[in-house]
Amino acid sequence: MREPPSPASATAGDARSTAAIILAFDVGARRIGVARGDTVSGSASPAGVLDVAGGVPRWAEIERLLRDWQPERLVVGLPYNVDDSESAQSAVAREFAAQLSARYALPVELIDERYTSLEAQARLTEARRSGARRRRIAKGDIDAGAACIILERWLAALR
Repeated sequence: MREPPSPASATAGDARSTAAIILAFDVGARRIGVARGDTVSGSASPAGVLDVAGGVPRWAEIERLLRDWQPERLVVGLPYNVDDSESAQSAVAREFAAQLSARYALPVELIDERYTSLEAQARLTEARRSGARRRRIAKGDIDAGAACIILERWLAALR
């Protein structure tokens, strides 16, 4: 499992520079936001949310996502505090990433997810204000949007 990438670490010989489907996760106590993207277009889109029951992710749903999308890499948001220290939720995200790696034998990377939920909420609010989005904003929408931003950040670090 790799720590958050730095832009300088993404080189032409790096495995992340080839065409690949990537799934990203925003791990929360009640829900896990999911996003999918690819390294060719460099874009990401929300792919929904998974419920967490009693602190345990629904692994069968994660397996279905992996089977459907066949990603080559997984990215997990790692929450930090404003002062760069890890938050209480950091241990949960690290454990989830370790379990993903052990269960599925896929590369898993951690990336700083600071402020992704706030940014996702702002994007959704603006879309609703502009009329591009009609339905109300649910908490799951914010979680999936945060996962999308996590993946966008990871993809941007490739450039």
